[in-house]
Amino acid sequence: MRTTVLCKALCKGLLMMGIATSAAYAQPKELRMLESGGPSGDSIEQAYIKPFTAKTGIKVVRESPTSTGKLQAMVQSGNITATLVELGATNVVQARALGLIEPLDWKAINPAPLYEEAKWPDAFGYQYFSTMMAWRKGEKPLQSWADFWNVKDFPGKRALPDYPSYTLALALLADGVKPEKLYPLDIDRAFASLAKIKDHVAVWWKAGAQAPQLLEDKEVTYSAAWSGRVVGSEKLAYTYNEGLLMLSYFVVPKGADPAAKAAAMGLLHEMSIAKNQAVAAEIIPYTGASTAIESAIDKSRAHLYPTSDANKKVQVLADPTWTANNAKEIEKRWQQFKLGM
Repeated sequence: MRTTVLCKALCKGLLMMGIATSAAYAQPKELRMLESGGPSGDSIEQAYIKPFTAKTGIKVVRESPTSTGKLQAMVQSGNITATLVELGATNVVQARALGLIEPLDWKAINPAPLYEEAKWPDAFGYQYFSTMMAWRKGEKPLQSWADFWNVKDFPGKRALPDYPSYTLALALLADGVKPEKLYPLDIDRAFASLAKIKDHVAVWWKAGAQAPQLLEDKEVTYSAAWSGRVVGSEKLAYTYNEGLLMLSYFVVPKGADPAAKAAAMGLLHEMSIAKNQAVAAEIIPYTGASTAIESAIDKSRAHLYPTSDANKKVQVLADPTWTANNAKEIEKRWQQFKLGM
């Protein structure tokens, strides 16, 4: 009897050892990710991939650009070529609704302390950016979107994004809506606000590089701009006051290889560490979601980053869930608005 029990225990132990060994052998030699490219991709390489590879030996291959369309094509074809995919917050909500992404294993990620908006069940918020007011140095500085709309006291042509999810929120702030009352967006009020300034908008830009170029070329005096495009410029000034703060996320495609997904959780862990995020911020003036980022970055450069203590508290965090759920209505009204210009 004892022999039988011992045999069973030994067999069970050997089986568990075999499983553990198989799991170890199952660790992939390589992970692939879809990301935005450019300096943002470089920051991922230097700040997160390097320490991850040094610890695990797993090579990470970056591919860009990323898009919801590429994610959808992978999942629908069953050919999952990337384990991590970067998406904007609104796109994450849409991808979730389409069943394109899997829950993350947050226990395995074991993140350092992060802001709550970065910890979605199925998405890891890794990088903040802001839509903010910018102008050429020497021009009369703005302090609010109400100033931006005030063409009498702040004369000159304007530029705004050709993206209603950004511009409608800015229009409401300009019309006096309090940041804590911004969402749900009052669409009628937003378009009424835009009607007051549309004749002074010379360009409705589509690419982030346009805004600083328009300012530098003196085609416009004031522009809404993405923070990474203007922060640190020798020619441009800006303010984070009433900036619209957003997050980019990483998700795992539905049907991803389990071993690759398990390994990818380790890479996401590296993205949670403040000192790694500080390395990324030196490459591109965006910051990650660490609540300790202020202690990790150079104090003399804290004013550059969207989530330094002074800057985060004067901004408005966008609501991507509301935006995604109302995307069709917003886009329909936006196209009607543009036809009337």
